[in-house]
Amino acid sequence: MVDVQRLQGNWNQIRGEIRKRWEQLTDDDLGSFEGDLDALTGRIQEKTGESREAIEHQLDELTSDGSSAVGRAAETARQAAADAAESAGEYARQAAQAAAAAPKFMADKLGSGYAEAEEIVRRRPAESLAVVFGTGLLAGVVLGLVVRSK
Repeated sequence: MVDVQRLQGNWNQIRGEIRKRWEQLTDDDLGSFEGDLDALTGRIQEKTGESREAIEHQLDELTSDGSSAVGRAAETARQAAADAAESAGEYARQAAQAAAAAPKFMADKLGSGYAEAEEIVRRRPAESLAVVFGTGLLAGVVLGLVVRSK
């Protein structure tokens, strides 16, 4: 027996399946369904010449397949959402771990840079002093020009 509620509830999907099954039908033929199974069956019978029982059997199959297809689609969507949530959670955990490791990494790099600078100053104190003096002189000139231009 055709489930009229399922037919109405999944009408857009089932309508496409009806059009595939009975290619003679037009959108106008199917547009006037509005829950009247007898009218729909009669319209299909009129256009195709098939028996009422065969049409009802096909509609029954379409409504049962349609509802299970909708159920499968809904389950697939739920599974995809769950997978996406799990992936997002994993990426969030990885980002948190990376953020926690960043300060230690930066501190290690800063410490090693300081140690290298200290070693260079020990090996070449005169050149280091000249570089620092030149850098200070250059910074002073630039700062003086900026202040003077305002």
